[in-house]
Amino acid sequence: MAKPTDLVQGTLDLLILKTLALQPMHGWGIVQRIRRVSMEVLQVNQGALYPALHRLEQQGGIRAKWRESENNRRAKFYSLTPDGMKYLSQEQAHWKRLSLAIHPVLETP
Repeated sequence: MAKPTDLVQGTLDLLILKTLALQPMHGWGIVQRIRRVSMEVLQVNQGALYPALHRLEQQGGIRAKWRESENNRRAKFYSLTPDGMKYLSQEQAHWKRLSLAIHPVLETP
């Protein structure tokens, strides 16, 4: 198993938005999905997650509703807004451009 890695600055919002594009989730569900999909490499701590969720909600990218979770506890479920979907698309394009530019630099001897 790989050692957990700190997230590159600015990628947490992108990961949250992409996760919520699939379905509404509560904070713990977001953390678990990112961890699972990244094969345990990306570990999002609550100290980073909840400020990011709050920021995205304030910016209008996500909305929150209280609901019962799968274990019958009240939890705040977050979902993507139309503005959030647009932002996600822009950020994915930006990330792709950035990673395509970085790759040759790393591969050059």
